[in-house]
Order: sequence, then structure tokens, then C-alpha cells
Amino acid sequence: MAGDDVARTLSAMGPRLRAVRERRGVTLTDVCCATGISPSTLSRIETGRRKPTLEVVLQLAKEYGVGLDELAGTAPDPRSTAPYSFGDDKAVLPLTRYVGGLHAHKHVLPAVAQPPGRPRQVSHEGYEWLCVLYGRLWLALGGQDLVLTAGDVVEFDTRTPHAVANAGSDGPVEYLIMFGPQGERPRQRTPPVTGREAR
Repeated sequence: MAGDDVARTLSAMGPRLRAVRERRGVTLTDVCCATGISPSTLSRIETGRRKPTLEVVLQLAKEYGVGLDELAGTAPDPRSTAPYSFGDDKAVLPLTRYVGGLHAHKHVLPAVAQPPGRPRQVSHEGYEWLCVLYGRLWLALGGQDLVLTAGDVVEFDTRTPHAVANAGSDGPVEYLIMFGPQGERPRQRTPPVTGREAR
């Protein structure tokens, strides 16, 4: 691997580490307690202000249960592989590689017998755009509780505490997420549709 490739891989590893941590639904504090890595070190790595050492990468890969190839961005194209699965049966299908900047994934939450208690919220740097495709999604955003249905879209600064859960008992819920780890957000290139144009 050439020097430029190594530098690009290391600079992209922070956003990948953050994306994996967020998919696991754990906070920086949780990871720091489990690994002994200081919160400031982990935060600087995730935001790209510090390059991770091999020792730190190995610790985090073990903690998150992922391969080094995924963290390095050398895993097979996720668009051609099966979704990630989690112990709670949640599935996440990456739609882009985690190379920094905006990335997207599709989430599927399984059907539940009854809505759970209010989900545990997390907060972190970044900006998120979320669109529900099917089912009813419970979004706990700060002090608000929103129930979103197919076609509903929300966007928010992820420094606001947030969490999601299946809000219905009639089936799974599917939604898309576009996430900007450094606060990047989708840019609207056409004016909003108003008045007669909206009909």
C-alpha cells in the first residue's frame, strides 16, 4: 500500500470507528470503560484529529466484533454482502462505504409484541437525515417523542440525544439514514415546492 493510500486509510478510519460504535448503540463512555482507552483519545480518533495506533485499532475491532478489513475499508463492497445483524435482530445494510463525509444505510427493526420502554438515547458529533420506508418508528429526540410513518422525514443535529425503536406491534419498521460525521448534510439544489406546484 502506497504512502498516500495509508494516509487516506488512516484518515477514514475515524468515521468508520464512529459508525460501527453507533451501530452497536454504545456511547464513548461505554467503550472507554470496556477498553481503557481515554475518552479524549477516542473522541479525537473518531473526529479525525488523531491517527489511531495499531494497538488501539485491535482493541476496538475486538470490542466491536468487526474485522480489521472493515475498519480499513478493504472489506468487500457492502452493497453486495448480507446486512449486519445484531443480537436484538436489528439489521443494518450499508449503502455506502465508510470513507468519511456523508454515508447512508438502511435499518430494519423487527416486529415487537408491544412497544418497548423509551429507548436509551445517545449523542455524538454529526448530522442525520432519516426517512421511514415502512412501519411506525418511535424517535426519541431530546425531550420529544415522535412516531413517524412511511414517507416521514426528519433531520437533526446528532449532538441532540436521540434513539429509535419500533413503535408498532403490526410488523417490522424499515428506514433509511444518511449521516454526516462532521456535520455534513444533504444540500437541496431545487427550491421547495409550494402552492399549486405542490398539488
